[in-house]
Amino acid sequence: MTAQTPPSPPFRDPQVPTAKRIDDLLARLTLDERIAFLHQYAPAVERLGVAAFRTGQEALHGVAWMGPATVFPQAVGLGATWNEELVHRVGEAVSKEVRALRTRDDRVGLNVWAPTVNLLRHPLWGRNEEGYSEDPKLTSAIATAYTRGLRGDHPAYWRTAPVLKHWLAHNNETGRDVTSSSVRPRVLHEYDLRAFRETVEAGAVAGVMPAYNLVNGRPNHVSPLLGEHLRTWTDDDLMVCSDAVAPSNLVDSEHYFDTHEEATAAALIAGVDSFTDHGTDSSKTVARVQGALSQGLLTEEDIDRAVRRQLSVRFRLGEFDPQYDPYADTSDFDTPAHRALAQEAAEQAVVLLKNDDGTLPLAPGTRVAVVGLLADECKADWYSGTFLHRSTPREALYERFGTEHVEFTEGADRVRLRTSAGTFLHAPAAEDAPDVVRGAEGALDPALLAGRTDLPALTTDAEGTEFALVDWGEGLLTLRAPDGRYLSVAEDGYVRASADQPGGWVVQETFRLEPHGADASDGSHEERHLLRHVGTGRHVSVAADGVKVADENETSPEIFELIVAERGEESVKSAAGRADVVVMVAGNDPHINGRETEDRTTLRLPAHQRRLLDAARAANPRTVLVLVSAYPYAVDVTDIPAALWTAHGGQAAGTALARVLAGDVSPAGRLPQTWYADDADLPDLLDYDIIGSRQTYLYFEGTPLFPFGHGLSYASFAYADLTAEAADDETLRVSFTVTNTGDVTADEVAQLYTRAPESRVVRPRRELLAHRRVTLPPRASTTVSFELPLSCLEFWDVAAGGRRLAPGAYDLLVGASSEDIRARTTVQLTGTPAAPRPVRQLGLAAADFDEQRGAEIVDLTKVSGDAVTPAGGNEAELLYRDCDFGAGVTEITVEVAGKGVVEVVVDGEAEAAAELTPTPTAGPYDYTTVRASLTADGGVHDVRVRLRGPLRLARVGFSG
Repeated sequence: MTAQTPPSPPFRDPQVPTAKRIDDLLARLTLDERIAFLHQYAPAVERLGVAAFRTGQEALHGVAWMGPATVFPQAVGLGATWNEELVHRVGEAVSKEVRALRTRDDRVGLNVWAPTVNLLRHPLWGRNEEGYSEDPKLTSAIATAYTRGLRGDHPAYWRTAPVLKHWLAHNNETGRDVTSSSVRPRVLHEYDLRAFRETVEAGAVAGVMPAYNLVNGRPNHVSPLLGEHLRTWTDDDLMVCSDAVAPSNLVDSEHYFDTHEEATAAALIAGVDSFTDHGTDSSKTVARVQGALSQGLLTEEDIDRAVRRQLSVRFRLGEFDPQYDPYADTSDFDTPAHRALAQEAAEQAVVLLKNDDGTLPLAPGTRVAVVGLLADECKADWYSGTFLHRSTPREALYERFGTEHVEFTEGADRVRLRTSAGTFLHAPAAEDAPDVVRGAEGALDPALLAGRTDLPALTTDAEGTEFALVDWGEGLLTLRAPDGRYLSVAEDGYVRASADQPGGWVVQETFRLEPHGADASDGSHEERHLLRHVGTGRHVSVAADGVKVADENETSPEIFELIVAERGEESVKSAAGRADVVVMVAGNDPHINGRETEDRTTLRLPAHQRRLLDAARAANPRTVLVLVSAYPYAVDVTDIPAALWTAHGGQAAGTALARVLAGDVSPAGRLPQTWYADDADLPDLLDYDIIGSRQTYLYFEGTPLFPFGHGLSYASFAYADLTAEAADDETLRVSFTVTNTGDVTADEVAQLYTRAPESRVVRPRRELLAHRRVTLPPRASTTVSFELPLSCLEFWDVAAGGRRLAPGAYDLLVGASSEDIRARTTVQLTGTPAAPRPVRQLGLAAADFDEQRGAEIVDLTKVSGDAVTPAGGNEAELLYRDCDFGAGVTEITVEVAGKGVVEVVVDGEAEAAAELTPTPTAGPYDYTTVRASLTADGGVHDVRVRLRGPLRLARVGFSG
């Protein structure tokens, strides 16, 4: 008798429906094994042949944190392409590199945490570089394209499993784990939820990651919106992965729960399926889940629900069917096609902001001075992979125009630092380092000794080293040795010239000079300074064994004299004066001044770079400003003939820029967010009410520096033949022609906007409905047509508690930007008329106001619901329009918690008013109902509710 191979369990059989396979595997797992799956690092179950699994692989614009990979433009740059087809190909390339790297390194995960779909509501947000746009329609279009590329096109198996970041209303790094975003219902449904919803509904999303912040007083990791909205948008099982350390924050920083067992249970019940906490150590998460179970805070069904969602993603990734997984042998990595795509994406992301008198493109033979702090840089950011290739503007312009036609100077200040002993700081040269000054002769090899700590520490000698000092703004400095290495501080506290670039979670390459009196005894009149290392917060000291940062109780900080050998503006002025055209490359270092954990404080270009720009313009009026940055700036371009912007463009950034400047490519990038003219145009960073504070191009009433959708071309385009009709009461059809009236082949981004001029409620000044990027040869025309659901014209009616298409006129506007409208027409829609609020039957939910002043929405309970409180516990006013009092009202009730005063006024009449002073309650969720007489006639009225003091208003009721 021969032994028979036992049959494979059902979960190994691809012929069995996936739901049943998941049920089978789930039933075979012990409770302890299922609990262990809840941590980011789920262990292997060897007895079942189930491998270990890790949620989370960063892939925002290329594979990140796993070594070399193709680096595409930053996400905001991909947004600037306004090109879904291109971004789909980028997502596809990134997912192929994830798979290829996975075959070499099993630490590379297939559950990718990308893209970021947070809307770029406020340009000072430190993570502006990670989002696509301030507009929900554009954001969802680009995000959908990227996720479809990441997912792949097989009907059953996914190449990677994308998780969207960061749910929800997350636009501040300042206090990001303790601040609450107050989001009124209209903003929630029309803005913040929308970008997530349309991307999830497209069917290529495996899950979401909640953000660190709170929304309406409740942490996102216990948000009921995960169940009430997110999981209703798709039939797929969505996996919710926590952000790093966020589960612990529920107790440790937010103090929302008293114990970690309560917090873990609440997050799991709300919908979190994978806990990213305590790194690779799962023991604390496991213990918390077990504790919550033993205390009756959780059931096994709660655990099974989360594990089932995780397994659904793992089955889709082909983990249990390697023989059928069409992506198992993917090996495309750093291919010629991927390199070409990185360059194409970088070229398409370039935005021509201004071009007076045909300054650009540059003619052959033009003598170019390329200057500025980013003129010889190709910067990575926190979510970049390691460059396999990179090009800088200087290198690319040398190649495109010839070294004989291009002169380069960086514009860094050249300084030496003299100690109180009269010696100077000295950076010993690295072994085999090129003996050149970066910024003068050549660029540093990007692989040069990056991160090395075995180099000689900084010393002092009589002559010292001349460092390149750059002030990146707000007093943050970098100091670079002549061979290109940045001064950095390692774990041992010694200062070395050892870093290729500033970087890391805590940047170790930034310093501050702190004035420490002046000494004119030697005639130098140079200020003396302490040098503080920003990463450690400690001052630099000079000791017998080297230069280091140390506990200042043990070592006295050194007092340095700053000797300036050359100001950067002098070298810029000199080079500019010898050129036909100056290309000034300015912007930011993505690891300094605006990044994860750090918001910006101003839109202004840093003072050092303003000095360089002024020097270039003074020496040569034909100065082209190139801004390479992760976010907008407010720059006076009145006297600048041409200006461009591009996000940090990945490995091909320099090549792409040079090709645009030379006219090899006609620029067609478009701004994905408003560029404001001044800091005074901005609301408070924590003001999330875009309607009330008139934020983003949707509501902004001022004059921007450059509007949303703006971007020029080397060609010109005409729009004509606009038609629009509302067909079958469900579809809006719009058509028009676009003609290239210029002399070069170029792309145009045709943009369709709407507005509702007759609306009784505040509606957007412009709202993007659709767009299309088209390529046209000279004199060629194309017809652009859109077929859109009429639901795209709806708004969230707070009185009805849902979306509504209002009857009336809708303007349809087409053109080259939100402000450059070339043609318009109007459609009349029947819609659904507004209905008064039946307040005698339903009362008023406090958060359903039409307008507010000084109010903040907070949590009604820890589980669900909203209440309203005066911001800062002071005063607030709420307006509720069109309240139907029926036959009349004689009594009012308010549900409140805390202490303070509630005043209710009908139609602004003192005779129809009531003031209620409830007895203070013990806690924020301890509500009481207070009654008072209020006499008002029947019919429809406006109601104003004024709040004074630290109370929470839940509802207002009316009776007769």
